[in-house]
Amino acid sequence: MQTRSTQRGLELTEIGLGAAQLGNLYRETTDAEVEEGVAAAWDAGVRYFDTAPHYGLGLSERRLGEQLRTHPREEYVISSKVGKLLVPNPGGEDRMDDQGFAVPAVTKRQWDFSRDGIMRSVEASLARTGLDYLDVLYLHDPDDHFEQASTEGIGALIELREQGVVKAVGAGMNAAAPLAELIRRADVDLVMCAGRFTLIDDEALADLLPTALERKVGIVVAGVYNSGLLGRNRPSPDATFDYEPVPPAILERANRVADACEAHGVTLPEAAIAYVLRHPAVVSVVVGARGGDQVRSNIERYRAAMPERLWVELEAAGVIAAL
Repeated sequence: MQTRSTQRGLELTEIGLGAAQLGNLYRETTDAEVEEGVAAAWDAGVRYFDTAPHYGLGLSERRLGEQLRTHPREEYVISSKVGKLLVPNPGGEDRMDDQGFAVPAVTKRQWDFSRDGIMRSVEASLARTGLDYLDVLYLHDPDDHFEQASTEGIGALIELREQGVVKAVGAGMNAAAPLAELIRRADVDLVMCAGRFTLIDDEALADLLPTALERKVGIVVAGVYNSGLLGRNRPSPDATFDYEPVPPAILERANRVADACEAHGVTLPEAAIAYVLRHPAVVSVVVGARGGDQVRSNIERYRAAMPERLWVELEAAGVIAAL
């Protein structure tokens, strides 16, 4: 497993394990699947793991911390997020979470990008993971709270970095433009861009990636399969794009990429991972997985050899943007 480094020297493996499924995303993930998935990632050389309080109302953090506790702390990097405090939700034990996770709603999320809220969030994340420190902290989806998050919020994270509580700070979002603006405003190390830099969505190329490269800020790419559309060798007409039914033009573009991949003896998911890793600003691709088989499948995709001719043909046809 190859690694890439941030400007301040934090080393990330090119593939990271996204731990939303450890929080029972959409359906229950068994304890056996959790153990097998993290073990398979570790055995494959993955040393970057991403979680958040949002994922399963803290369940992902607890499970990931438990699995990593048996490994030397200096050998892996773990990131979590701030901005969504978990607060008591009286009566919630009789209901399920309403934001996509199969867990009882015993707590609820409360937006808070204040300095105090961030400090409380970090303290709670450390308690749930059982770790002494976190390597990376991201502002989590601050779209509707950007002004506070990009000033007081990121200031609190930089303060924690200066104190040595965390090694790298930034934000994770599904929109590219605010991430670029945050890079211009603050001394961040990393940003996690979800879904906006993929084979069929190159929004991040307009501003975010050039700005990150100029400011020496690392890009962690998430959502590389665009919520499933690029996760199969051949896109399905009933697939989703950004968690919605795929628009016909997007489906047509994905099929053109799949055609080219087949002609060159590779698969669409393999190309989805390889494409984003070609950009010099990208330091890691975080891919979610449930259980050992899905983890191993993603690793095999990452290791597939990509013919340079594939990119030349796709760029010449205007199907993908030139990097």
